[in-house]
Amino acid sequence: ERVPLERLDIVGLSARYDSDAGVDDVTVSISKGELVVVTGPVGSGKSTLLRAVLGLAWQAEVTGETRWNGVRLDDPAGFLVPPNAAFLPQVPQLISDSLADNIGFGSADASDVDRAIALAAMEADVAMMPSGIETLIGPRGLRLSGGQRQRLAGARAVVHQPELVVLDDLSSALDVETELQFWNNLAEAGMTVLAVSHRAVAFERADRVVRLEDGRVAAITES
Repeated sequence: ERVPLERLDIVGLSARYDSDAGVDDVTVSISKGELVVVTGPVGSGKSTLLRAVLGLAWQAEVTGETRWNGVRLDDPAGFLVPPNAAFLPQVPQLISDSLADNIGFGSADASDVDRAIALAAMEADVAMMPSGIETLIGPRGLRLSGGQRQRLAGARAVVHQPELVVLDDLSSALDVETELQFWNNLAEAGMTVLAVSHRAVAFERADRVVRLEDGRVAAITES
């Protein structure tokens, strides 16, 4: 069941693995329609933070809270799924099927797929493909460029218009112009986004940038 998001609060969230990698005492809030970007050096805990928020850091010791509209999520992994939230990891899993099936998995109609493609800044690419959204992408999307694979995964994330979109460095293979269009499209659609990125264009578009160092918040910059 969809629960419209007004505010997501990450409160004192910590997630530590046996190796001692992870994050400590992270507190940040995201309001409806905002883009919050998490950045920092390799190994600073960015991906761990996203997974802890979503309840997916299964092998870590997790403390703290994730709150949805002020209400603590006792089972974030069960709640933060479509249509409430959509998550795309660093390496999206694509199937050897059509663009449409990779985006909607048979649960979205053609208009939803077309809208998702537009949001993911992939309309021009699809228009040049011989069979449009029915074009077969090959095993693991090998017939697509790296940027097309990332945008295809982005379209999958937004196809059901989730209340929260969580992206782990999804834009790393995009050129600056395409990435700017992608962020602008999500903003114009009113999407609420929590994303890991190292790109200046994401920082400039973000409402808030959270920098992690050694698993802790080093700075939070407001735009």
